Amino acid sequence: MSLHITIIALGSTGDILPYAALGHHLKSVGYEVLFVSSENYRSLISGLKLSFLGVPGDAKSVIEASGANIFSLFRSFADLSRGLSAVLDPEHPEIDHTGLILNQLPIGVYGYDLAERLGVPMIQAAVIPLTPTKSFPMVGWPAASSKNPTYNRLSYRVYEQLTWLYMRQTINQWRREKLGLQKRPIRNYWHDDQSGRPESLYGFSRHVLERPTDWDDRIHICGYWFLDEADWSPPDRLHAFLDAGEPPLFIGFGSMPISDPVQTTKLLVKAVQESGHRAIFHAGWADIGGMKLPDAVLKIDYAPYQWLFPKMSAVIHHGGSGTTGSALWSGVPSLAVPFLFDQFFWGKRIAALGIGHEPIPFKKLDSDKLCGAIQTLTNDLIIKQKASILGGKIRAEAGVEKAEKTIRDLIGSP
Repeated sequence: MSLHITIIALGSTGDILPYAALGHHLKSVGYEVLFVSSENYRSLISGLKLSFLGVPGDAKSVIEASGANIFSLFRSFADLSRGLSAVLDPEHPEIDHTGLILNQLPIGVYGYDLAERLGVPMIQAAVIPLTPTKSFPMVGWPAASSKNPTYNRLSYRVYEQLTWLYMRQTINQWRREKLGLQKRPIRNYWHDDQSGRPESLYGFSRHVLERPTDWDDRIHICGYWFLDEADWSPPDRLHAFLDAGEPPLFIGFGSMPISDPVQTTKLLVKAVQESGHRAIFHAGWADIGGMKLPDAVLKIDYAPYQWLFPKMSAVIHHGGSGTTGSALWSGVPSLAVPFLFDQFFWGKRIAALGIGHEPIPFKKLDSDKLCGAIQTLTNDLIIKQKASILGGKIRAEAGVEKAEKTIRDLIGSP
């Protein structure tokens, strides 16, 4: 029997895709993989030939209900994760013989406890930096004092402890009733014990975020985890639009909710027209482009970013880790229009690397700012050159293969 891996991941489509890509690769080299996520991702995961265990609830509804408010989003995500208590049964036939828990959830909740019950290792997997460091504060944390090493490290400990306090009652009830384990104390899993932290896999590039000097050798920056969709073919209308003129702009905000999609679409159309460019609007969960559009703008519901982005003149997006990675991989300039949490972090990294424009928060977005950013992205030759060079470095990283090697070194070949 092949070695078995259980992947636990919750969140938006952009949150799930990197782990789906990793799971698909692990399956292709011989591991058995069970993917545990929200029920609405069943078709996506099953289509990759992975076993799937559905968690009650709909990630899209959770994000829409939060209104892009970080505190509401955290509460909603915590409520969604409670559904794991009902499905993560150590006597489930696949979970029972798993040899590794690969856990995306913050501070290792559920995965840490399940691994303890089964007596197997857990690897923390993430696409944003979560390991404490003195180099920068916790993603989403106020950065005003980010040059203070003590403040930076403390931000992670506060985040971890607050997360644990919010989840502790649910986790401890599940530990007693389902896992047969003693409840855990008020301190979180790691508190001040750095040596007790698990191996961590990071699905982003060392060329985008330099490795902090205080991360030890259990921290592995692998490169981005992209899903291979080489067999995908574009619909005729998309193919015709691309062939009809110069490379267009890409504009899309992924899974972010927008209170007034029509007004936002009008703003985007005005900026595009004033810039003199063509554009592709990705509808996303907010339904951007849900109105009559000029001939120079095409609305699409889907296209693989690895296929589409290299054909663009610039990529304008919400700044999620996965979308940011795809934009940088493509080698074209980009701009983040962040809504919350890590999106501001990645937007600032884009600007700091010189491969795009300074981020424009969605709340401050207007057509004049966007038009000016478009002109910078499409006319600045230095930005274009730096974006192209960085794209080449990222494409050479083979992130899923590096993650697989780390897993293989830890638990053995399939």
